[in-house]
Amino acid sequence: MERQKIESLWTHLHWLTVLAQQGSFTAAARRLGVSKAGMSQRIAELEREAGVPLVLRTTRSVRLTEAGQRLADGTRTSFDAIAQSFAGVRDLAELPRGLLRVSAPVALARQQLVPRLPDFLRAHPEVRLELELSDRLVSLATEGFDLAVRHTAAPPDTHVAWTLCATRSVLVASRAYLRRRGAPQRPQELPSHDCLHYPRARETPAWHFRQRAAPRGRERAEPPRITVPVAGPFAANNSEALRDAALGGLGIALLPDFSAQAPLQSGRLVEVLPGWEPVGAFGEHLFAIRPYAPHVPRAVSVFVAWLREAFAGGFGPRAEGGRQ
Repeated sequence: MERQKIESLWTHLHWLTVLAQQGSFTAAARRLGVSKAGMSQRIAELEREAGVPLVLRTTRSVRLTEAGQRLADGTRTSFDAIAQSFAGVRDLAELPRGLLRVSAPVALARQQLVPRLPDFLRAHPEVRLELELSDRLVSLATEGFDLAVRHTAAPPDTHVAWTLCATRSVLVASRAYLRRRGAPQRPQELPSHDCLHYPRARETPAWHFRQRAAPRGRERAEPPRITVPVAGPFAANNSEALRDAALGGLGIALLPDFSAQAPLQSGRLVEVLPGWEPVGAFGEHLFAIRPYAPHVPRAVSVFVAWLREAFAGGFGPRAEGGRQ
């Protein structure tokens, strides 16, 4: 095939690599910002020029043929290198600019991230931010995300991660509930209370505690964990929903501190069992995570620096830790 003809198919080849990554014409078209019909037409044109089928289409799925996969694998590295090179040239500009795609957990984003974003976007008017609120652990590279904010005990070692702050879990209830049912003094009393919990698949609901560490000068071995079964009228896989149920007086809720912060500061919720530390319920740190790449777009670097400053103090009112 003539070189000129091959060069005219570069866009077609790039779209094939995106189709291979996304697994459907709809998702690939959305990633590229084109119509599904236009996407299908380009692939059909590429198949005609190649002389062999490149994509197997069914009513439910799309997958590449052996020839299509070989072609996509052979060209993907080159297109990645072109994208990185172009991004490096653009970053020579003084201001960060362009689209920044970020994934973040629903409750954290709604309560803590989104209220802070206007300050960032006003400071960087050339940056456009696309935020996906999802508790799903997205595949950053495959789905085209530049960055993820994650609440976890440890980030994946296949990614680059920055610690934003330490977090803790906190047991809370409304004053009305505690007046009605009394405040537990030990974790062992919780089974007799209405406990609002985060359901875990195939696990009997239970909370784990250890007594808080002794003050400095009275160090001792780490106290043993206590596990207590819990039950109550409401469970939800979202800390914001659990917080609102606690505010409504339904029971005692175990929350991450970023969900409990505002109602604790206002006094609408109070901490239960403050001498005991819940363990193992939620992540211990907040991280910014990106896929490994030799070049980091300036917009990503600036946003990470802003996140580290914005969340450095943690989520009081008695926030523990800070920037690591």
